[in-house]
Amino acid sequence: MDWTKRQGWRWMGLVLALWFLATRLAAQAPIGPLPPKPGVPVQQPPKNEIKVEVALVTTPVTVRDSRGEMVHDLEAKDFRVADQGVTQKISHFDLGGDPISLVILVETSSRIDPLAPEIRKAGILFTQTVMGSTGEAAVVGFNDAVDKLQDFTSNADQIENTMANLRMGTSGLKLYDAMAVGVEMLTSRPQATAEKPGRRRVLLVLSEGADEGSEKQLGEVLRQAQLANVTIYGVGLSTTRAELQAKPKAPERPNLPVGTIPPPPGVPATPTYEDNYRYGSADLMGAVVWLVQHIHDQAKGNPLALAAAATGGAQLSTFKDRSIENAIDEIGGELHSQYTISYTPTADVTGYHEIKVSVIRNDAKNLKIRNRPGYYLAPPES
Repeated sequence: MDWTKRQGWRWMGLVLALWFLATRLAAQAPIGPLPPKPGVPVQQPPKNEIKVEVALVTTPVTVRDSRGEMVHDLEAKDFRVADQGVTQKISHFDLGGDPISLVILVETSSRIDPLAPEIRKAGILFTQTVMGSTGEAAVVGFNDAVDKLQDFTSNADQIENTMANLRMGTSGLKLYDAMAVGVEMLTSRPQATAEKPGRRRVLLVLSEGADEGSEKQLGEVLRQAQLANVTIYGVGLSTTRAELQAKPKAPERPNLPVGTIPPPPGVPATPTYEDNYRYGSADLMGAVVWLVQHIHDQAKGNPLALAAAATGGAQLSTFKDRSIENAIDEIGGELHSQYTISYTPTADVTGYHEIKVSVIRNDAKNLKIRNRPGYYLAPPES
């Protein structure tokens, strides 16, 4: 046998030996995962919790005494903030000082045409009473369509001119779609952090408080508003009042505009009566929590009242003694006497997070505190 053949047999023998050794080792290997080494705990599977990132939660806090007057002498140490029952560390605290980013959402439906002159004159109230010297505002009108009439500006003249030149359009009422646009616009405005001040995001809605034909659902809008730290205020426009201010008509009354419900004989037509007729005496906070958890279900209640309760704002009706001017003035006074509290939540699991704010002071039992009830964290989309 020559040298080349001898080398070939040697290589073949080596390959066969390696194959035999690999087969023996594979037969001895355990099936499944390797057991842990002695003294090393077995790794447990993760709990069935989905976490999402929540950078900052901000809630406006309105504190009034037993007479209804705003309380201005509280400090951060006087407040306790709990998220899901767990006390949080306050990272930002302010009393009416953070500049405001305001979206004025105004109904331009033909149904409130008799109120148009009063609404057009309200521009100066927004610039002087609500915005303040450091604020900015944008104007959005809505009826059958949603129109951005003025982008954010700190120029008071531009806001006042936009309001003064409002034109009433069709009889449509895409309120929820308009609210969604306002929330989206405010999301771009900078928020406060522990290191630097930001802007308070405020959506102020002048509307009858009814919706027709929107693609968005109220629960969906409120969930986004909560996550974006947007506070919603409502100025309820009374269609009953619009009818009373309109030109006299023939004795035989035509069909009333949608949103106006005639009372029984002997019962005065008031916004309180209309609200009770439509919505009953539902618990607002319970309704809000239900809405943001079931965003595609129909809202049962006054939309402006629900939106305000969901975000820590307020809803003011305009009828008899309270004019549109008075309502805007009240809202401006509250905004500039209001506490702003921010924190980064320690628990960031999905689901509804309840916020509770309390005052830890000797006279706390005499104080009335209003803040938003919470926010809903949805699981991330797969």
